[in-house]
Amino acid sequence: MTKPNAKGEEGAALRDGQNVAHVHRALRDAILTGAIPAGGTMTQAGLARELGVSRTPLREAMRLLQNEGLVAAEPNRRIRVAAFSASDAEELYALRIAIEAIAIQVTVPKLQPEDFAELEGLMAQMDHYIRVGDVDRMGVPHRAFHLRLVGSPGSRFETIASLLFDHSERYRRPWLHVSPDRLDTYPARRSEHRAILDAAAAGDLAAAAERLAVHYAQTATMVIGQLEPGRELTLLRSTIASVAPGALDEVFGR
Repeated sequence: MTKPNAKGEEGAALRDGQNVAHVHRALRDAILTGAIPAGGTMTQAGLARELGVSRTPLREAMRLLQNEGLVAAEPNRRIRVAAFSASDAEELYALRIAIEAIAIQVTVPKLQPEDFAELEGLMAQMDHYIRVGDVDRMGVPHRAFHLRLVGSPGSRFETIASLLFDHSERYRRPWLHVSPDRLDTYPARRSEHRAILDAAAAGDLAAAAERLAVHYAQTATMVIGQLEPGRELTLLRSTIASVAPGALDEVFGR
């Protein structure tokens, strides 16, 4: 039996690593965009055939997705995509508000005129893609807009904010009917983006945090209202009361 040489082993390891990254990215994107529906099941064998990879990189990619909470392993090598739940959605938005209400107040004082010009440009890009009905491309400047406003506290903040954004998008897309043929929620969301940016440009840190909290809470209440009508949003209310109390009455009333 011929012993593999070091270069062959290194090349195989590199290919496996590339395959893991490819499989993980492809499956993660499909789950987050709803191409693979929440609660759906798949088999490892079927996925390996569809993606044209061996079981080894597929298993590693699935481990990464499990760690992120997007899939769960089931008997007989079946994989189930995490289902939607009101409690998960509330937790996601409460975490976003808690982290980003702090992060935006650290980030805004560091923004320069060029940064505000970039943010205005991102809003214009969102408007353009909505006008032409390209929801997928609209998601790119939308993500950049939010992450640009909270990126200064440090890499941990940025990493967590990015992860929470992606997971909450998984809820936002289907439950707010963000599709090319129904974009009736966009004007309200655009108004909220405008209010956040105007408060930031004015240097009003408390107002920027409050506008951000209102924006996320409005989305959360609509999503959760679809999943579990009448749910008492105790976690969301407590989070806003702690980090952006000025937004509390606007979101929940007196």
